[in-house]
Amino acid sequence: MTITVTPTGEACGAYIEGVDLTKPLSKEDIRDIRQAWNEHHVIIFRNQPLSDDDLERVSSDFGDLAIDPFVKSIEGRKHLISIQREADETSPIFADIWHADWSFKKQPPFGTCLFSVEIPPEGGDTLFANQVAAAAEMPEDLRQRVEGKMAIHSAKMGYSKKGSYGDKFESKSMVVTASDEALESETHPFIIKHPESGKESIFGSAIAYIVGIEDMKQKEAMDLVMEVQRWQIQDQFVYRHKWEKDMLVMWDNRSVLHKATGGFEGHRRELHRSTISARPEDLKYGSF
Repeated sequence: MTITVTPTGEACGAYIEGVDLTKPLSKEDIRDIRQAWNEHHVIIFRNQPLSDDDLERVSSDFGDLAIDPFVKSIEGRKHLISIQREADETSPIFADIWHADWSFKKQPPFGTCLFSVEIPPEGGDTLFANQVAAAAEMPEDLRQRVEGKMAIHSAKMGYSKKGSYGDKFESKSMVVTASDEALESETHPFIIKHPESGKESIFGSAIAYIVGIEDMKQKEAMDLVMEVQRWQIQDQFVYRHKWEKDMLVMWDNRSVLHKATGGFEGHRRELHRSTISARPEDLKYGSF
């Protein structure tokens, strides 16, 4: 069966139909899905009642499964975490901040897969910001100021012991392990080239993980970082995704930012997440 790809009509994203993810994918399916993923950055599969086995299998069809460095995995599933929130929780919404997953690592996971297990009747949308479009439309003066610059990425603002998910973070449903490892840093170019599509995009977000710019004074660096941030998350680049039960969403961290939203107080929400690292043979352009 040939898959069909229907764009959301927004800044990015497409719905994919004509494939049953509860069954093994053919090489042709994987090829067609990857092509749609490269083009639309976020792909959405409806009505897919996946088990955790299915989620791991589908994820591994596109790369190597990664392990979350700071969030405890599902029991017996070292590559999956449960992003959940009980109906009576009052702790901050997890990941309610623009970011690309684990951009603080030397080789960040290129893809994230998120499957909906329990969805509230309202709220809990996920926002995606198209960074290919943001790079293509970036004003020339701003582009010149970031061209060739290396952004410094660190998890310290979130996952260090004094970070927002540090020792004082309390959640009934998620176990976050703050660590001094979060104080480490890696550098990545502001503008990267996608290793499969060859398209340029802005990588990473100031609010989450970018803490400076290599060889620049801190104030000057952060002023520039925040200027980039204001540009890259403008409404014209953003797709608001509304969840349904048994829905799988896959996004490319090299070409979009994402953030969670709230608005579902009094209702339980649970999604299972995997992350995917690129295999060496997929790194045609030398980028992660």
